[in-house]
Amino acid sequence: MSDILIVDDERDIRELVSDILEDEGFTTRLAGNSDDCMSEINAEPPALLILDIWLKDSRMDGIDILKTVKRDNPDVPVVIISGHGNIEIAVAAIKQGAYDFIEKPFNIDQLLVVIRRAMETSRLRRENNSLKRREVTSAEMIGNSASFRGLVGQLDKVTKSNGRVMLTGPAGSGKEVAARYIHTNSNRASAPFVSVSCASIEPERVEEVLFGRESLERGVEPGLLEEAHGGVIFFDEVADMPSGTQSKILRVLVDQQFQRVGGNDKVRVDLRVISSTTKNLEEEIAAGRFRQELFHRLNVVPIDVPSLEDRREDIPVLAEYFIGVLNDTQGLPPRALSEEAIALMQTMIWPGNVRQLKNLIERVLILGDSSGPIEARELPNEDEADAQEGRVVLSGALATLPLREAREAFEREYLLTQINRFGGNISRTASFVGMERSALHRKLKSLGVVTSNKAGARVAHVEDETAEAAE
Repeated sequence: MSDILIVDDERDIRELVSDILEDEGFTTRLAGNSDDCMSEINAEPPALLILDIWLKDSRMDGIDILKTVKRDNPDVPVVIISGHGNIEIAVAAIKQGAYDFIEKPFNIDQLLVVIRRAMETSRLRRENNSLKRREVTSAEMIGNSASFRGLVGQLDKVTKSNGRVMLTGPAGSGKEVAARYIHTNSNRASAPFVSVSCASIEPERVEEVLFGRESLERGVEPGLLEEAHGGVIFFDEVADMPSGTQSKILRVLVDQQFQRVGGNDKVRVDLRVISSTTKNLEEEIAAGRFRQELFHRLNVVPIDVPSLEDRREDIPVLAEYFIGVLNDTQGLPPRALSEEAIALMQTMIWPGNVRQLKNLIERVLILGDSSGPIEARELPNEDEADAQEGRVVLSGALATLPLREAREAFEREYLLTQINRFGGNISRTASFVGMERSALHRKLKSLGVVTSNKAGARVAHVEDETAEAAE
């Protein structure tokens, strides 16, 4: 990026500077007054601005333009030039954010050195800010199941657009990872990704955090919306946004501009918005807790992120991935997973979804042996305290049934679990449980177990449950 805007009321000077810079490989634009200058900046911010302090027949002088540019485009370095320069003007310009100050008549070599240093400093600042914004949350999508492939297929369709996306799904299912995947594979990948945790920000501070603030004591303090300029802002748990802030965010989505708290000037932003929620927003609207207009603005492309229960096939590959990540980031031992441990994890209940699985793997690697595969005995078992070696602990409900009914209930739950563990694949289930496929089909029919599509995958359930859900 080498586009330089030269602003000077003397035509000969701006054309001379332009010729010199173009000979050095830069591209230039020219402006002779403040109106032309702001028009050029609003059309496309330059990589660097060379700005004369005194502009004849202009509404704004150089200092006014400098203030506006550093407010709306803080990443653009500004080099001030003036034929009437003195130490007071230089100090005022530097205080307002100018990179450097050069007096006319200037030395060409000096000007080129200042320009190159200013652009390099700006580049390093952008890279540094980008690195700071990169949180530990990965954008890598891990899985092989049908429901996972369906999710990735939907995400791939929205990466190249600027359409607003609403990600729904249970807590811990990976909605932020999906949002980062969209950003990483979009045309805005080199721009910021800013995550806003709507549930964790104190309600009285939400507007300052989002919009920033201006005060005489502390000057301009940019908010998260400004930090996300040019990139993506992710509203995590958007249903928890205060109702007063909802109306202001709606206005930002319409106008692409806002005012900082305590300020009067409009701040222009270019944003792509991705939101997530674990709640039913239509129910929130009916209860008066969420604005319907905001819902329609955010819910342009709704995408459901499946729970871990709906993608049990992915548990082994996710667990292996987390083992590798924890080895790289924390130096925890890179242990393998035993077949028994994998089988147990695929049958466990995961209310915390993928996040819970990651936490479990981290705990096992910290507390377990430093070598050898992870065994099933190292995994948590709710009935462990009541169990004796070689015995199966019955639930209270199962223990009260006659033998035949208890056997049927156990077989039904056992086969439901195994079929869902293998993603609805009857052949793999039959092989694991040690039955012929035809015999397994007969057993499933006698137990009232059927399979159907859910989130792009085959899921087993009791036939009566489907009938009840349809009623």
